[in-house]
Amino acid sequence: MRTTSRICAVAFAVVCTATGLASPALADDPPPGDPPPPPAFNVRYTVTADKPVNAEIYYRDTDPPTFSDYSHDPYVFSPNTEATVGPGKPWVLEATLTDPIQWGMVIVQAQGALPLAAAGFNCTMAINGVVVKTNSGPKGALCSLRNW
Repeated sequence: MRTTSRICAVAFAVVCTATGLASPALADDPPPGDPPPPPAFNVRYTVTADKPVNAEIYYRDTDPPTFSDYSHDPYVFSPNTEATVGPGKPWVLEATLTDPIQWGMVIVQAQGALPLAAAGFNCTMAINGVVVKTNSGPKGALCSLRNW
């Protein structure tokens, strides 16, 4: 009788353990696979000038995968464009960045042999519609939250 009780107890323990290990996943368990992507932020760069001027503008519209990738060749991640800016004629670019505090940036300077001191550049950087940085300067301007 004792042997039968022990066998039943062991069998019961084995069944309980096997059932616990083979239980289906709960609805609260995250699905297998890659983690969700980081949140994206809308970054809006605006460049103007007090007087009409041809400007060269560098900006960041992509997060570098790693800092070493950026450090190896920063111009790959900092495209530039030429634009005529002035009163009522801003240059505006919207970008999506995952880390705008680290990588958001716009730089403007006069292009060519124009009198640089006469330009009066202004820049603005907004994240998700909130202006986070403004700057101005006679020869150029930099808008970034990071200290370069």
